[in-house]
Amino acid sequence: MSKIGKMPIIIPATVEVSFKDGVLETKGPLGLLSRKVGEWVNLEIKEGNIEVSLKDSNPEAFNFWGLERALIANMVKGVSEGFVKGLEMVGVGFRARVEGEKLILLAGFSHPVTLPIPSGMKVTVSDETKIKVASSDKQALGQFCALVRKVRKPEPYKGKGIRYQGEVVRRKAGKAGKAGASAK
Repeated sequence: MSKIGKMPIIIPATVEVSFKDGVLETKGPLGLLSRKVGEWVNLEIKEGNIEVSLKDSNPEAFNFWGLERALIANMVKGVSEGFVKGLEMVGVGFRARVEGEKLILLAGFSHPVTLPIPSGMKVTVSDETKIKVASSDKQALGQFCALVRKVRKPEPYKGKGIRYQGEVVRRKAGKAGKAGASAK
């Protein structure tokens, strides 16, 4: 039995939830999210809770029960509280700025890298090296942050690059740290 799938999802007072024709819509102070729910689960909205249950005992459906419940819980949390991720730029001359609906990154290339900011997402830059991204859609937020990080991934020798806030980059010793490297 899925422990996650059994847990009810509590709907905050500021969120409206509707389920019609296999599509779940959540509306709250931070926006509106909708998603087609898998055909292997039933949803019951009652008494301020959403309960997710399986339609049948198909082993394949059982595997996705907890996933469906977690995705629905993320929708409810996203429209009520929202999600935030932070990125840091480490390196000499690495800077970021927001101009209109574009994020401009100076990441050690001969040219600035321009990324369009998706609608419904808020990007702020502080200290020219710290990027904060906020959104009500957790999946879109993670995808955009991964795209920003992909511009210049942290490298293991000097640690330069774009990393998530709090991410630990394992460093390698390099040639100087190699034992027995003396001339023979």
